[in-house]
Amino acid sequence: MSAAVHLELVFSRPETTLGVTRGAARLMSDMGYAPLLEVCLPNGRRADVMALGPKGEIVICEVKSGIEDFRSDRKWSEYAPFCDAFYFAVAPEFPLDALPDEPGLIVADGFGGAVVREAQPVPLAPARRKALTLAFARLGAMRSLRA
Repeated sequence: MSAAVHLELVFSRPETTLGVTRGAARLMSDMGYAPLLEVCLPNGRRADVMALGPKGEIVICEVKSGIEDFRSDRKWSEYAPFCDAFYFAVAPEFPLDALPDEPGLIVADGFGGAVVREAQPVPLAPARRKALTLAFARLGAMRSLRA
């Protein structure tokens, strides 16, 4: 007599968030960007991953740990004024068809990620880019002192 074994995959939201964030940051780094995690923006929002590119371009990745997280959080449009390109970053098991078509899309886990859909670039105004770049550099420098 053999017993049936039933396994159920359970994804912890904090673990999923951590893995997707780490993978998106690693992908940004692989693409030549310098990422920082949890960056406060001038409007009070916090970018999960903000990255500065080699030509000064600024990218923001909003990490979504699951469909409930996406559905309950509609503030993602408030990141656009502070970046040249915006991406959602989600885990491989995320239902991709639930996401809007406009932002870029990254699928990531704790080891890395892949761009599934490129973000449509909308260049920042020069004065805003300068202010954001300076704030980004200062934040990175201050964080390096704590490490």
